[in-house]
Amino acid sequence: MSGPDGSRTGGLRCRAPAVATIQLEDAHVRITRWDFAPGAETGFHRHGWYYVVVPLTDGLLRIELPDGSTTEAVLRAGIAYSRPAGVEHNVINAGPAPLSFIETELKALPG
Repeated sequence: MSGPDGSRTGGLRCRAPAVATIQLEDAHVRITRWDFAPGAETGFHRHGWYYVVVPLTDGLLRIELPDGSTTEAVLRAGIAYSRPAGVEHNVINAGPAPLSFIETELKALPG
């Protein structure tokens, strides 16, 4: 079910999915390119490994958390950030333009 703003409130998904393209995966890392149309989302997920994100474009993300709260993050092309294993969220392109980033998960650091 969806809230009035299209947010996920139950089992139905009302946003287009972001496109994940695995560029490299081996015993140590998984490198994925994520491409989001405006309004696209990843769907709720949990990160099993420590990860690093490098935005390819500027953009604005809305992050939905398991407790129902949301936050926003401004992305700047080329400015990397990292997060620990165990992060749970749904990531949505909240901006008016497509956005993309590269996510590198470090399998040697399980969560």
